[in-house]
Amino acid sequence: MKIRHTLLVGACFLAVGWIPALAQQVIGVPGSPGATTTIDGKQLPPPDPKFGGVINEKAADSQSWWAPRIVPPEGAPNILLIMTDDQGFGAPSTFGGVIPTPAMDRIASNGLRFTNFHSTSLCSPTRGALITGRNHHSVGFGVVGEIATGFPGYDSIIPIEKGTIGTILKENGYATSWFGKDHNTPSYQSSQAGPFNQWPTGMGFDYFYGFVGGDASQWQPNLFRNTTAIYPFEGNPGWNLETAMADEAVQYIKQLKEVAPGKPWLVYYVPGATHAPHHPTPEWIKKISDMHLFDAGWNKVRERIFANQKRLGIMPENAKLTPWPDTLPQWDTLSFEEKKLFIKQADVYGAYLAYADHEIGRVIQAVDDLGELDNTLIIYIGGDNGASAEGMINGTPNEFTTFNGVEVPVKDQFLWYPFWGSERTFPHYAAGWAWAIDTPFKWVKQVPSHFGGTSQGVAMSWPGHITDLGGIRRQFSHVIDVVPTILEAAGIPAPDAIDGIAQKPIEGTSMVYTWDKANAKAPTRHTTQYFEMLGNRAIYNDGWVAATTPVTLPWELSSKTPPDVITGYSWELYNVDEDPTQFNNLASTMPDKLKELKDLFYSEAKKYNVLPLDNSTLARWNTPRPSLTAGQTEFTYSGELSGVPASAAPSILNKSYTITADVEIPDGGAEGMIVTEGGRFGGYGLFLSKGEFGFDRGKVVFLYNLLDLKRTMWEGPDLEPGKHTIVFDFKSDGPELGKGGTGVLSVDGKELARNSIDHGTPITFPEDETFDVGLDTRTPLALLEYRYDTPFKFTGKIDKLTFNLK
Repeated sequence: MKIRHTLLVGACFLAVGWIPALAQQVIGVPGSPGATTTIDGKQLPPPDPKFGGVINEKAADSQSWWAPRIVPPEGAPNILLIMTDDQGFGAPSTFGGVIPTPAMDRIASNGLRFTNFHSTSLCSPTRGALITGRNHHSVGFGVVGEIATGFPGYDSIIPIEKGTIGTILKENGYATSWFGKDHNTPSYQSSQAGPFNQWPTGMGFDYFYGFVGGDASQWQPNLFRNTTAIYPFEGNPGWNLETAMADEAVQYIKQLKEVAPGKPWLVYYVPGATHAPHHPTPEWIKKISDMHLFDAGWNKVRERIFANQKRLGIMPENAKLTPWPDTLPQWDTLSFEEKKLFIKQADVYGAYLAYADHEIGRVIQAVDDLGELDNTLIIYIGGDNGASAEGMINGTPNEFTTFNGVEVPVKDQFLWYPFWGSERTFPHYAAGWAWAIDTPFKWVKQVPSHFGGTSQGVAMSWPGHITDLGGIRRQFSHVIDVVPTILEAAGIPAPDAIDGIAQKPIEGTSMVYTWDKANAKAPTRHTTQYFEMLGNRAIYNDGWVAATTPVTLPWELSSKTPPDVITGYSWELYNVDEDPTQFNNLASTMPDKLKELKDLFYSEAKKYNVLPLDNSTLARWNTPRPSLTAGQTEFTYSGELSGVPASAAPSILNKSYTITADVEIPDGGAEGMIVTEGGRFGGYGLFLSKGEFGFDRGKVVFLYNLLDLKRTMWEGPDLEPGKHTIVFDFKSDGPELGKGGTGVLSVDGKELARNSIDHGTPITFPEDETFDVGLDTRTPLALLEYRYDTPFKFTGKIDKLTFNLK
């Protein structure tokens, strides 16, 4: 029999809402092994309780006492927090899209749809805001971590005085886990050397299964279990992270139910879909292609989505479809070849979203099958920003062509057409699809000034607590509102201190007030919200939005000098209560209102670390950052080393360098990778060839892969048994970005091959690949000539490997 002891320790009301913070509750006999307690939650972790037993000289004359186990308040729900990637407001069927998303539909029909919910317009900034309840600049994520700079709002470091929802719930007795994309570990802290305090396991999540960085192949991802790299796809054809991740989450939830049936959990479920690369399985590609969802082209698809949104009540009757931009082609102006390619790109994207939603549905069904659905608050956010135009005007078979400023002509893309979406591609669709998928709004991912970059459809359910089933809510809300919503639902206060560090206030507003049907049209409680990304900016206040007009195009990444970040922008003005799509610009007729809002933006910018404003883009990729390799020009290795991210490896980009390998070849010869960074979609490698049918095994090869567009090779003869010194010396034509140069391959002081490349990779090798010595993880570098299968371990011995950067 359970005994509840209620200790009156100062009952109060939570700052985040109406649920009272109950007096401390102890269940069971105090001091017994089975006793549990809630905590006031103000200091995390809580101080150890005073020993409550009796200690005399002999145990027989003493009384033992156990500290009670900490549990959340009675009735605190499980939390399933789901967010997809780069989805776009008008993509899912739940919000009028043409792509079937039955899992999201299920949550919406069992709860509410929020049609005025906003992100930051870019990946890791939204994610930093989501898990902390603070604005993205407040937690160091004014931009994605890959272009972090040395200012408080932009350094990609979540401050210790701004703890995460993982930490708060964990210390209040929850089991906490993170599945999928981690874009909040600084790139310069992502190696085996740590530090690990900014990894999921250091941010309050007991368990992590996912990848680190902005994107990853779903066929061969840079996958981690906690902080250890794992390779479950090796020797496992058809393996895909979307399915594997769902399997892992289902097993995790099942295990908790069986081992600790009364312990609530937080599952933060954030798949890589639908960020590029678009990697659904062949079955899903066929299923969606057979539906012919995109055959009419992006203009007609946009009109269809908008009609669906009106029919479903997603958009009010007075909403207007914003005009198609002059900077993107109309579908009817395209050639037959362009239409054919672009339809294929969209079919694969649609398959990817449908596939991801299906796997999310498996996780939701597992919760239901375990009898936990009624006790689970599910928040399903459709994307962390608007749809992505980062495929440029024509799309690309390899997203890293975009990040390196290289366009791939349509005719060349047909080389990859038959296997678009397979492991042979890292694909992204053409920019016109992004604008269509953000229907009914203007603009796309990266643009925070307009709702096409920030509007995300949200479905939310908690049976018995959200009772207006199928209802729609139009109150303005933002990603920072999720943490206070969870805390209010759980009856847990925001802490005053974590690990002895005083905490800054949470900056979001709970959405729980919208749950009651009587409050369906209640005024929004989130009345002011700034937006800023890459110099574009906006401010929402009481139904009004002032926004800059973007001066650069997200589908035209450029190293050109942008205009002055303050004076080089025009401003627009919208009454979004009456004009929810930002159709009617009132700036010229209401200058006083516009000035009032502009002044408010700069006030908010000072408050939340938005300053200094910076509208540079590609230039920030090469900003010096703290790292284990900063200033280092010589690197030495031996034996095997794998999984080293670029931030902790020697960078050969845009410079001259020499690679020297002292190796021993056994009797019978050797093969395998000596050193590599990158893989199928770009990079380099020094190796001894595998050969074919016993021929050409052991040849010395240096291969440079320019973005899967061109491979250049330096070749020598096979090596005889014994010790050898292999040298690859490259003289750059630089120092400008992307310059080519001349390389010389030598063995034992004898020149074997001299070759030149016209262009080098200017910005980055694929970020989901790594630097490996003695083997090659994930994808192989060679395509046809000298092809091999990973891990392609070196069968000789590497005595010493040296890089000298010049």
